[in-house]
Amino acid sequence: MPPDADVQGTIHNLIRRLRFDHGEMTQQELAVRVGVTRQTIIALEAGKYVPSLLLAFRLARAFGVSVEGVFQYDDGEHNSSAVKVQDGT
Repeated sequence: MPPDADVQGTIHNLIRRLRFDHGEMTQQELAVRVGVTRQTIIALEAGKYVPSLLLAFRLARAFGVSVEGVFQYDDGEHNSSAVKVQDGT
């Protein structure tokens, strides 16, 4: 994509829902599993932080799902079959 292209979109995540689906895992437990701070998990769940690709894979592995099972990208132009949930609920 050219550097001057107008790139817009939103990344949504299901981290909060996945934590609760996995035995009501706490933010701290998840943080320890993936090697970050609890504050990073809080920021991710609130949609205030977009993870690195490495962290996205670690999160997916912690839940036993694909990266797309944790994160969805909505560019506003293409329909996605993924469930779009911004706050993780």
